[in-house]
Amino acid sequence: MQLLAATGGPYDPDADAIVQEELAEDRRREEAEQQRRQEQQRVADQAEELARLGGAGRLDRSVPNRAGDEAARDLLDENRDYRAAKVDAWLAHALATHSGHYADPAARAAAVGLLPVPVRARAALLAALARTGAPVDGDLEFVGRLAQADPRATTALAAWLDTAAAVKGGTA
Repeated sequence: MQLLAATGGPYDPDADAIVQEELAEDRRREEAEQQRRQEQQRVADQAEELARLGGAGRLDRSVPNRAGDEAARDLLDENRDYRAAKVDAWLAHALATHSGHYADPAARAAAVGLLPVPVRARAALLAALARTGAPVDGDLEFVGRLAQADPRATTALAAWLDTAAAVKGGTA
C-alpha cells in the first residue's frame, strides 16, 4: 500500500529509471556475449579452413593471409592440431615477404605481439635469406626446424646474414 501511495497509483516498471537502467545493462551484456560467441565461431571457422588447406598441402602463397589468422593459428595450437606447423610456416613466409595482410606495416608490427617467437624467428631468417639473394620460394623446412629448436639463434643468424649482406653490398 505504501508503494501505491508513494507513486500515486499502481507501480509501472516502464517508468522506473532504475529498472530501465538494469534492463539496458542486461541488453548490453547479452549483446556483448553474442558478439563474443560470433567472434569465437569466426575464429573457429577460420582455423578449420587453414587446417583443411594445410592438411591438403594447399596452404601456399596463393592463399592470402588475413587479419585474425594469428588467432586461428593459436586455436589450432591450443587444440594440438598437427596442421598448426603448416600454418606457422605459411604465416612466417607471409610475414617475411610482407604479403597479404602483412603488406600493412601496422599488421607486421602487431604480429610481433600475436605470433609466437619461433614463427617470428623463422620469418626473420626467411627475410634475411631473401635479402642475400637466396631463393626462399622452395621448401626450406630446415628454417622452421632451426626456429623451433632455438629461436634466439635463428634471429641472431638472420641479423648476421643481414650484416654480411650489407658489408658485401657496401652499405655497412
